[in-house]
Amino acid sequence: MGTFAFIGALSGLVVAFLVILGLLLPLLALISVLTGRFPGNEKLVWVLVIIFLPYLGSILYFIVGKQNRMI
Repeated sequence: MGTFAFIGALSGLVVAFLVILGLLLPLLALISVLTGRFPGNEKLVWVLVIIFLPYLGSILYFIVGKQNRMI
């Protein structure tokens, strides 16, 4: 296997990983929101944020929103 073939295969794997992560991250965030308990209308707000801003909303939820859940 040549160097260029190795780099091509590696970049294909990286792209595949990023696509799968891009599809799973919003899905996992929505599942977490829908199964968690939140005060007031916070659950609805997080669902809307994740639906309309899937990647940024998911990252924000896992950084900020998950800490505000009522466990």
